[in-house]
Amino acid sequence: MISILAKLRDIRLVRYGLASVGALAVDVGTFLGLMAAGTAAPLAAALGYAFGIVVHWLLSSRKVFHDQVAASGRARTQQKALFVISALAGLALTTAIVAAGDHVGIDPRIAKLAAIVASFTLTYLLRAKVVFQRGLD
Repeated sequence: MISILAKLRDIRLVRYGLASVGALAVDVGTFLGLMAAGTAAPLAAALGYAFGIVVHWLLSSRKVFHDQVAASGRARTQQKALFVISALAGLALTTAIVAAGDHVGIDPRIAKLAAIVASFTLTYLLRAKVVFQRGLD
């Protein structure tokens, strides 16, 4: 059993999934906390998403793609910008799927689940193939 767990730890997609869960927890926790404190829903959602992006960057750059992070300077700044762009692409895809589902009468919660899978796939591919590509230095 320990051998299986050790092998899973080495699988980049599994590590990315765990980083995504951590970022989602920060996103939703921030959103709910701010809502409970009386913050307007759109602002709470935006701040939650922003904190989630920061957490995802930290986890992705240190635990998922640690061997492909640009050292510093312009390359590192470019990598961070590409990471944010990938997050915004995921947000746009999520919004489009939920809006389309709602438009055709699908329960928004079901549409959101489909959007999570689609966004996870899109952002993983963008980050693995573009953001954390080798040779950005």
